[in-house]
Amino acid sequence: MPDTILVDARALTVDEVGNEFSALSERLMPIRVRRSVDNIASLLAAETRPSPKPAPRSKTSRRFGVNLSACITALTLPVLPALAQELPAEVALSKSIPAHRAEVAPIIDGRLEEEIWNGAATVEDFHQILPNEYSPPTEHTTVYVLYDENALYVAARMPQVNTPVQATRLRQGDVYWGDDLFSVLLSPFNDERSGYRFQVNSNGVRMEALAQDTTDELWEWSGIWQAAVATDADGWTAEIAIPFKTLSFNPEDDTWGINFRRDVGSRDERIGWSSFNRTQNPSSAGTLVGLSGMELGRGLDVVPSISLRQRKDYVPVEHSEFDPEPSLDVFYKLSPSLNGSLTFNTDFSATEVDDRQVNLTRFNLFFPEKRDFFLVDADIFRFGRIGRIRTAGFAPAGTFSRPSLENGQPFFSRRIGLSESGQPVDLNYGGKLSGRVGRWNVGALAIQQDEFGDVEKTDLFVGRVAANVLAESSLGMIVTNGDPRSNSDNSVVGADFRYFNTRLSGGRSLQGDLWVQKSDSEGLEGDNAAWGFRLLAPNSVGLRGGVAVKELQANFNPALGLVNRRDIRDHTAEIGHTWRFRRPYLRSYYSGIDAQRIEKIDGDLESEIVTLRVAEFETNRRDRYLLRYYSTTEVLNDPFVIWQKGPTEIVIPSGEYSFDEAEFSTSFGEQRNVFGSFSVRSGDFYDGKRQALSGEIGWRPSIHFATALSYETNDVELPGGRFISRLTQFRTDVIFSSTLSWVTLLQYDNVTESIGINSRLHWIPEAGREAFIVLNHNLQNLDPLTSNTFNSAAADLTIKYNYTFRF
Repeated sequence: MPDTILVDARALTVDEVGNEFSALSERLMPIRVRRSVDNIASLLAAETRPSPKPAPRSKTSRRFGVNLSACITALTLPVLPALAQELPAEVALSKSIPAHRAEVAPIIDGRLEEEIWNGAATVEDFHQILPNEYSPPTEHTTVYVLYDENALYVAARMPQVNTPVQATRLRQGDVYWGDDLFSVLLSPFNDERSGYRFQVNSNGVRMEALAQDTTDELWEWSGIWQAAVATDADGWTAEIAIPFKTLSFNPEDDTWGINFRRDVGSRDERIGWSSFNRTQNPSSAGTLVGLSGMELGRGLDVVPSISLRQRKDYVPVEHSEFDPEPSLDVFYKLSPSLNGSLTFNTDFSATEVDDRQVNLTRFNLFFPEKRDFFLVDADIFRFGRIGRIRTAGFAPAGTFSRPSLENGQPFFSRRIGLSESGQPVDLNYGGKLSGRVGRWNVGALAIQQDEFGDVEKTDLFVGRVAANVLAESSLGMIVTNGDPRSNSDNSVVGADFRYFNTRLSGGRSLQGDLWVQKSDSEGLEGDNAAWGFRLLAPNSVGLRGGVAVKELQANFNPALGLVNRRDIRDHTAEIGHTWRFRRPYLRSYYSGIDAQRIEKIDGDLESEIVTLRVAEFETNRRDRYLLRYYSTTEVLNDPFVIWQKGPTEIVIPSGEYSFDEAEFSTSFGEQRNVFGSFSVRSGDFYDGKRQALSGEIGWRPSIHFATALSYETNDVELPGGRFISRLTQFRTDVIFSSTLSWVTLLQYDNVTESIGINSRLHWIPEAGREAFIVLNHNLQNLDPLTSNTFNSAAADLTIKYNYTFRF
């Protein structure tokens, strides 16, 4: 086997491309890579193919002459096996380290001065993940691993001689992808599917994520762990302690999946121990071998909290009330791998507010879950991988709308505890059972939601079970019961198969999903099923693509799920090519085509969009530039009220509309002191014109202060009239220390003619303890046509504190 095969991206003629590809294929395809601790074989092939043909065009559009629905599968399915198997690429190697037991626990202070670290397992064989996978890193990294009966301890010494350490974020809870950082990925079940990521930046700010569907990470999840850092003239060090009480695991297994990553923020260099396809996830982790004697204590966490809330309503009549709300969460590990939890009088008053969105479509928008109770073990309840898949280096359906991708979920937790208008609804009590037992992943959630309006108290239930099958895949089912927004009976049953394979020849991977559901709703008979299929080749270099179809019948009604279109069949396909470069500034270039056709089940077109992703550049400074061209067809069976403000109403008549738009956008890395983004989209819009502008500018003069202003506008001119939508957001972050911060968000839009102010003083002395002082104040312009005066509509002040007792 050759020690290294490295082909850099460069300009080639068509003949040279073919010759090089054939030669590389002959050399690489027979190779079987031996998994070894000491041998890192660097196999990197620059896949080159002639550009794919343009996507087929729809006969329903004036510019497209071929039926898109009939061609999507023909376009993509024959290509997918080639994408997944024929192209030579990076080869991931599995590595292993022994587990060394510590006699005493180290002090987590970031200094690595204790003698105990001399007995730790040591890792130094790191390589680049980005920009050039398996190339030597520009900075040396040494990682130390220890454990005792209570926790896993990981430390890293990270000298930095080529650039200064970059540390721009100090607020706990902030996102800091432009900073220098160190992270540990753990897969306690070593199942190549599930796991956790614990990450700290060079200011000691923690981030943590829950792995789901192998390649996705849920960063909204939070767990209790410790981290500390120290910086000196040579670089920086980090120490991490991860209590076993925070994890789910099988104590009889002595081997865990483990991985490490270091980011050099100033040039966005990502350094890792083990990687595949320019990313790290449970399927590409190495192993930690020889663990034993881990203890959970009693495995009991008790989290009492108290919330003092003063609310005042100004309209229609002034009214105020004081509402003290105690609540209690109890978490108990029935076994190291199975978690039970109870919640009483659940309070979400300190949860971050949603970002406002302006909706110029006929369908509902999507808002993600932010409440901690529902994020615990959220990966277990995920069904069919419905929704956006965030895979490093690959953005499937990159231009398809998020609501369209999320459409058809049988369980979406935001349906619980929130009314249709987004107002909180009390949860009296609830319980959850979740975890992994052998090959089985199980989850059950039961909630009683309090009455609100005309809706009586409602008992809600979700059950989920899935079995690990094949090497990296799963087969499962889901059951839901109850309707949180009506007094009607509702239930759903569904089954799904999630396929993942990173072991195809040539180092490629293939990902697929197949699911089917059926609902039972009071008053709805027949046409109550849904099904979906998706196949992806998520390659980070060279050709990549995917194809998907899903059908939701007219009476399919998952009351605990998410549906924004019914009686439709949704086809999507995408194909494109990524080139990667070894240049001081330019990192990658992507070009491709996305296509989506949504039609009624009887075959009539509802929506169709073909997107030419002409050019998408990424630099080594986290800057991005893209140029896209959209060709859209919309069929309105009924008139569409696109704008309504007071007595003014602008209506688009029923009919078929075909229109084209072009978009240019750019964004600049937030590691800079001054950062921002800009986007312009212009062209036809239904039977008129639209010009959409959006932009953001931010300033971060120090780690203790940051501010950002964003603005979005749509200037739409239609035969029925002209309107301009505006959305403005202004945010300030005052960070007193890594434990105390004050964040204020102001939002205004001229659709609702309201101003919302959310101000949060947040104190986190340590993980598991936190206090909030939250002010929400809404102002409304009740007569926007004749007045620019905003008056108070509602305000509330909340003081909340919670403390986690661990036993």
